[in-house]
Amino acid sequence: MNLTVNEQAFNWYVEELALQSGDSIRFYVRYGGFSTFQPGLSLGISKDTPENPIAIYSKKDITFFIEHDDEWYFKNHSLSVTFSERLNEPEFEYIK
Repeated sequence: MNLTVNEQAFNWYVEELALQSGDSIRFYVRYGGFSTFQPGLSLGISKDTPENPIAIYSKKDITFFIEHDDEWYFKNHSLSVTFSERLNEPEFEYIK
């Protein structure tokens, strides 16, 4: 599994969450929300520390990651985080 965060999405997270060097952001599975990938579930984010990550993306000493416990959600897909100009926020793309 791979995790990528494009430049615009990275900058959005840094600004919106006031991220600083050394911070880590976890993408985790949550009940509810909207997802075309897994109905009834969606991805949430939180500042957290990686413990047993299955995917990591780091840039400018800021880390984005997914823990092993959430691997089932992705069904052997990778996650690409891009930025939607239309929605003015990050969006998730699941890639086989």
